[in-house]
Amino acid sequence: MKHMYISSLIVSAALVVALAGCGAGAASNTSGDTSADTSTAVEQSTSAALEQSTSSATTETNASSSLPSEPASDSSQAAEGQASSMPASSSRPSGGPQNMQQGNKGAMNAMDTMPGETTDKGYTATDSGIAISATLNVDEAFTERDLEQTADTSAATTYSLVSGKDITISEEGVYVIEGSASEATIIIDAPDTAKVQLVLNGVTISNENFPAIYVKSADKVFVTLQGDNTLSVAGEFVADGDTDTDGVIFSKDDLCLNGSGSLTINSSNHAIVSKDDLKVTGGTYTLNAANGSALKANDSVRIANGNFTIAAEDGIKAENSDDNEFGYIYIKDGQFDITTTDNGIQGYAFVWIDGGTFTINGAECIEGTYIQINGGTIDIEASDDGINASIKSSVYTPTLEITGGTININMAQGDTDALDSNGYLYIKGGTLNINAQSPFDYAWGGEISGGEVSVNGQQVTELYDAMMGGGRGGMGGGPMGGQMPQDGQMPQDGQMPPTPPEGMNSSQMPNNTSASS
Repeated sequence: MKHMYISSLIVSAALVVALAGCGAGAASNTSGDTSADTSTAVEQSTSAALEQSTSSATTETNASSSLPSEPASDSSQAAEGQASSMPASSSRPSGGPQNMQQGNKGAMNAMDTMPGETTDKGYTATDSGIAISATLNVDEAFTERDLEQTADTSAATTYSLVSGKDITISEEGVYVIEGSASEATIIIDAPDTAKVQLVLNGVTISNENFPAIYVKSADKVFVTLQGDNTLSVAGEFVADGDTDTDGVIFSKDDLCLNGSGSLTINSSNHAIVSKDDLKVTGGTYTLNAANGSALKANDSVRIANGNFTIAAEDGIKAENSDDNEFGYIYIKDGQFDITTTDNGIQGYAFVWIDGGTFTINGAECIEGTYIQINGGTIDIEASDDGINASIKSSVYTPTLEITGGTININMAQGDTDALDSNGYLYIKGGTLNINAQSPFDYAWGGEISGGEVSVNGQQVTELYDAMMGGGRGGMGGGPMGGQMPQDGQMPQDGQMPPTPPEGMNSSQMPNNTSASS
């Protein structure tokens, strides 16, 4: 959504200068060419950050161990192996966000860490700052065992469900679950070094107020689907002591779902929850969570593949309130049909999409502090913002970067934006077809440097905001055609918009700086 505050600051500041007799020149209306400088700086930043990440992870053996969210564990983790099917690093763009801190002035959010300064994470900010690849190495996002769609059941233990009785698993191993039951929970309470694999083979569980699968303790739990499975919780969830067990599948530790079968979940709150990392690499999912999220995790949601039909308040969500370097979403591939009353895909830190086919219908369809879309086919129907780079994390600068894929956006009437960024908006590639009153809204800067962009049937090569009357590259005139705010209001505290990164001079800062929610 639009906030007029920053625009008012620029216009009002210009008036102060004019009254002082200093004169005022016309603001530049060009987006500028920052791609060369940014690319060089980003490569340097990414290299330095990844070198630090690699150095600190030399003792880790899990293929995902370069991620700060997965510390090294026992030697059995090495058995999962290194995934070999991920795209080569050279095929991915090197872009990434600059470190920033959220200000305490409402819509006014100043960058506390500017180029050349060292952040609280130990990285040095450059033109585009810390690359998201310093947090996520997609080549190591999934282990070989994550990607296996069948389980070795030669030495497995088999359980048949019985109504009114829980199944408790306390040791590492493979467990096949069969049958139907009500008021029954599969509880994993194993050592924190244990890897447990559940094979759901035609399971149906219906509970009133407690999860169907509850991971209290383990290193990692795999849920492998065989046949058709249905898990339901109809009433209000009850807590387990201090733990709010609010998902039909609820895990305190790492969780990975895979397999060739299907899983239907009906929940009065969340469908699948992990308090660490949540991965999905295969299977067919129908997830109904009218009052919660379909897929929800603290550290990350990572999806390699799968077929998803989602009806929920929020579709896919990652949020870490303790360390907002995390709370991110990475999607490599998959089929997604998402209908929500709020957010379709929301990663508080960042959202990184390399591929997949998406149909998303919601208020805000894709939201994160930093959003990078490199591929896929994405169809969006939104009533608020189509894709929104908002301020959810203090580690990344709000940035929306599109380098590839096909994106079709249809916006509702009113105060809505198709592509919305509280910071920067860059379109470097791909095909975008936008039907909207306001196709672009960004606070600090942006440009179209590649790809094909069509707005309301007309091809465009520069950013602009039709609702705001910006016109040329999103830089023209500000709100209300450049008029002063009504009632003679002046900016509070004398604050101005944040200084742009190196490589983007002040003439490239937009006059139309309406920060969005």
